[in-house]
Amino acid sequence: QVQMVESGGGLVQAGGSLRLSCTGSGLTFDDYAMAWFRQSPGKEREGVSCITRTGASTTYADSVKGRFTISRDNAKNTVYLQMNSLKPEDTAMYYCAARPSITCGANWPRREYNYWGQGTQVTVSS
Repeated sequence: QVQMVESGGGLVQAGGSLRLSCTGSGLTFDDYAMAWFRQSPGKEREGVSCITRTGASTTYADSVKGRFTISRDNAKNTVYLQMNSLKPEDTAMYYCAARPSITCGANWPRREYNYWGQGTQVTVSS
C-alpha cells in the first residue's frame, strides 16, 4: 500500500519560512517525478513546484519563483519544499503527489499524478 505523508506545515508570519517534507512508502520512490500542489478554500488545486525523478530539473509556478525551492532525497524517499519570504496569499493546504515518469508533465496534469498525500496546512498571517 502506497502512502505519502506530508509534514512541516504551520502558522507563520509574513516574511517567514517553512520547510515541508513528504515521505513516500510502498513505492519505488525514484521511479516518480514529485510535485507540490496547493489548494485554498474556494479555489482549484494548483501546481506549485515539481522535480524530476533524478532531481536534475525543477520547475516552479510564477507566483513562487525565487521564494520556494524543491529538492528530493531518494535515499530517504522524501521530497522537500523550502518556502521563504512567505506571503498571506501562500496560505493553503499543501499536497505532495507522485507521477510515474521521469518528467513532471506539461503544466503538471493532476490526473497523471497517481499518489497523493493527505495535505499539510500552511497559514501565513499578515
